[in-house]
Amino acid sequence: MAVTASVAGSAERAARVQALRAELARRDLAAFIVPRSDEYLLEYVPPSGERLSWLTGFTGSAGVAVVGRERAALFVDGRYTEQALEQSPPPLWEHHHLLQAPPSTWLEQALKSGERVGYDPRVHTPGNLDALKTAAQRAGALLTPLDTNLVDAIWADRPAEPLGLVELYPESLAGESSASKRARMAQQLAEEKLDALVVSAADSLAWLLNIRGQDLETTPFALGRALLRASGALTLFMHPSKLGPDVRAYLAEQSALTVAAPEDLPAALRQLSGARVRVDRLSASEWLVEQLRGAGAHVDLGADPCTLSKACKTAAELAAIRTAHVRDGAAVVRYLAWFQREAPGGHDEWTVAEKLGELRARGERYRCPSFHTISAFGPSSALPHYRASRETARKLAAGNLYLVDSGGQYLDGTTDITRVTVIGEPSAEMRRRYTQVLKGHIALSRAQFPAGTTGSQLDPFARQFLWHDGVDFDHGTGHGVGCFLSVHEGPHSISKRHSDVALRPGMIVSNEPGYYKPGHFGIRIENLIVVVEVAPQPAGAERTTLGFETLTLAPYERRLIDVGLLTAEERELVDSYHQRVRSVLAPLIADDPAVVEYLSQATAPLERGSGALPGV
Repeated sequence: MAVTASVAGSAERAARVQALRAELARRDLAAFIVPRSDEYLLEYVPPSGERLSWLTGFTGSAGVAVVGRERAALFVDGRYTEQALEQSPPPLWEHHHLLQAPPSTWLEQALKSGERVGYDPRVHTPGNLDALKTAAQRAGALLTPLDTNLVDAIWADRPAEPLGLVELYPESLAGESSASKRARMAQQLAEEKLDALVVSAADSLAWLLNIRGQDLETTPFALGRALLRASGALTLFMHPSKLGPDVRAYLAEQSALTVAAPEDLPAALRQLSGARVRVDRLSASEWLVEQLRGAGAHVDLGADPCTLSKACKTAAELAAIRTAHVRDGAAVVRYLAWFQREAPGGHDEWTVAEKLGELRARGERYRCPSFHTISAFGPSSALPHYRASRETARKLAAGNLYLVDSGGQYLDGTTDITRVTVIGEPSAEMRRRYTQVLKGHIALSRAQFPAGTTGSQLDPFARQFLWHDGVDFDHGTGHGVGCFLSVHEGPHSISKRHSDVALRPGMIVSNEPGYYKPGHFGIRIENLIVVVEVAPQPAGAERTTLGFETLTLAPYERRLIDVGLLTAEERELVDSYHQRVRSVLAPLIADDPAVVEYLSQATAPLERGSGALPGV
């Protein structure tokens, strides 16, 4: 069943809200803002940064809470509407859409003239605060930075900040030395007449220094910051206990690179008086910006130059990522074969997810999942970001769909794949919706487009067949993916939201259209694809033409494909992909005859139907 708050849990969280209100009264504040982010402003946070979850019970990856003296509101986007209602139920929490009715609107209506709203500047970006400050001003109130996070003040057993060991990332997999990367980024700073860059994004830090860490459960980040000067000199601010002897020796060998403790960062920022300093508008906190401005530095809020370079994978990275996807595909095929034999068999969402984790963990160079597996049966699958627990997992049964969205962190790559299967016989509606999603998935994968095209321009490719029936999905169609880094990586994406970031060769992005019928079933089909130059280029092409190469290798669910809705070309594309899956993965699963038989059946050519229905 879906995740719900227990009675005891609800009572405890109500007590936490009351404790926070006591802090508001003590400090003469009308409200306090609690975002999902922590001091490093990451999507995934360590236990010490789970302030929103601890206070509200909501475990989604995006949200904001505003707690006032008498009212408390939780804001989430369309992905989490039902989950938020279940985990943080009324009347303790009011519920609002994060984008359509944002916290700024709520504050403007709730505040009175002269009141103060507190916030922790370490966990907000300047951009996130703009609308909130304006709303407070319109109400005659004031947004007030605090030197203490009020959640921390009442969280007596808050976990300690993580101190995972740092490891070196092999240059043979990275395809470029750290010294070369630092020189390139420093040159970009000089060309833009900037004196320094504050490296605040954890993935930029990992990429720039060719290191990885263990501070987060599913993402190999080492939490810290760095200051890169246009001269090429870099100071790394990281807790010394994270750096073992080999890492210390490696860093010591790097020219113009020094290591300092995190508490030395404010003093280093104060030394930048008069300097023009680039601060990443997406990952730098208001605290960092105010520290620099207070020191007399000229803050340049813009893009971290590491972000785009990191997104365009080197040839070595792509070669490694392809091999990681082969091993991952073999694990997924073993799982799908097992699932077809065993489900329902007394299993639930939790136990089948554990089986997938067990099979994936056998793979060479495997480190951990790339995120918490979304293992969702029936109504659970209608929640795009559902997360089962051992206690609340829904039992599997015949007559509905099962969706599994999962991935692995391998030393040579990060994977992310979603497949849907069926237990028993699917309904006609399930088959139609699955096929429409598949058609959009295919249309995006085979798109060709001129250099300079953004993901938002390609997004309709994936939605067009659903739109014909007047249905859609609320999440983006695709997100960037790192190389043994974050499973969600910028700056590129494929979504309705406008983007000015053009897709470039070497960028990896997911292709994951879906459909969700609340209370009944959900469908999502996801492969990772990489942007490539089309070869050969179209005859007479006036611009460089780009396309996609599919990295993910696993069969689609043929029992859910209504072949009559596919065009002849779409059938051929599915058959060609299945043939590739079979030929590449067969050697890796040859030890298990049952898996061999499953793969043979799952990738057999589709039966020829009567062609696509009009408009579909």
